[in-house]
Amino acid sequence: MKIHRRGFFKATALGAVGTALGTTSCSQGEASPFSHLQRMTDGILPITDDERRLRIEKAQRLMRENRIDALFLDAGTSMFYFTGMRWGQSERMTAVILPAQGEPAVVCPGFEEARVREIYRFGSDIRTWEEHESPYLRVAQLLQDSGTRFGRVGMEERVRFFLYDGIRDAAPRLEFVSGDPVTIECRVVKSETEIALMQRANDITIEAYKAVVPLLHDGMTREEFQTLAQQAHAALGVSGGIGPQFGLASSFPHGMADPPPLREGDIVLMDGGCGVDGYRSDISRTVVLGEPTDRQREMWDLMSRAKAAAFAAAGLNVPCEDVDNAARQVYLDYGFGPEYEVPGLPHRTGHGIGLDGHEWINLVLGNTRPMEVGMCFTNEPMVVLPNEFGVRLEDAFYVTEEGPVYFSAPSPAIDEPFG
Repeated sequence: MKIHRRGFFKATALGAVGTALGTTSCSQGEASPFSHLQRMTDGILPITDDERRLRIEKAQRLMRENRIDALFLDAGTSMFYFTGMRWGQSERMTAVILPAQGEPAVVCPGFEEARVREIYRFGSDIRTWEEHESPYLRVAQLLQDSGTRFGRVGMEERVRFFLYDGIRDAAPRLEFVSGDPVTIECRVVKSETEIALMQRANDITIEAYKAVVPLLHDGMTREEFQTLAQQAHAALGVSGGIGPQFGLASSFPHGMADPPPLREGDIVLMDGGCGVDGYRSDISRTVVLGEPTDRQREMWDLMSRAKAAAFAAAGLNVPCEDVDNAARQVYLDYGFGPEYEVPGLPHRTGHGIGLDGHEWINLVLGNTRPMEVGMCFTNEPMVVLPNEFGVRLEDAFYVTEEGPVYFSAPSPAIDEPFG
């Protein structure tokens, strides 16, 4: 399945469209290159309120075990995780306060109360503040009313500093501690429903890859490819994207700021994902436009072996650093490295994934935490050749009693990106 310079895999119908397209959009009357795609969001089972109640109960148990009297949640993924509230961050505080006993409460601007009541389903205590008033005093009063005035308040790790600082000034007798022992320990182990949502997200992103990779062509810009990838994800029913790096740009782990357009013979390193009910996919593929050189094939195969070694090392009760060590050993045996030196692997082997594209726990040297059933990780031990090119093959997996299971099948070969 070689990618030819005119932008298609051998002689597929989709490839013919890619040859004629050559742009990021269709002219009037021209068929969309993604008209054959069908929405893949039917039958999705979102997280239920009952599951969120179990999450709240677990959080409260962990709070008591860690002597945390209340947990402050800023707008973001942790708020969504526990309450289902999707709320964007702004300078105006909208927060959830979860006490160690009793129902959560919300603090929000007065003009947002009606919208909060529309979407908030886990209590009736909603404290509002007007534009000339201090939201921090509302939080301090709420904590006093809940009996934790002289207690310990956990701050979830993504709480913005100005919120913490304002609450600290308004409630100086409170002790503020990290909320990580609660939020991280709840979120790192995924339920069957969460894993199913992540599986759907990965399935969708693979289909988006299959739709856009045949459209690669000589002269294509990064922005053209990104637009096509967004359109493909949208046709499949989600918001998502794929970012490409061509040729020399692929030797930068996260690409160049101003990369050159795609040329015949270039490595094409792509990294993409989408969200399904908030849960993320994260998949990378590396191909060549045209016939791969022997060196491109050799480095692709080397990286694939490192990735396979990392996957083989993963499993229940395995220290996370063992997975990183397994990948690095492949490079060391080849003569690359050591550690983060390049040529070789300049970053960790993988990261946690869930509601955020990058979550706890990292597959990295020094992390001795053992893997647990339900933990989800990426496997992406990139290889970098400075001033030449880079190869990254990334697929996420989850841990079961029997071992790791991939969300997406790894690429079999440099000219076969889809398993």
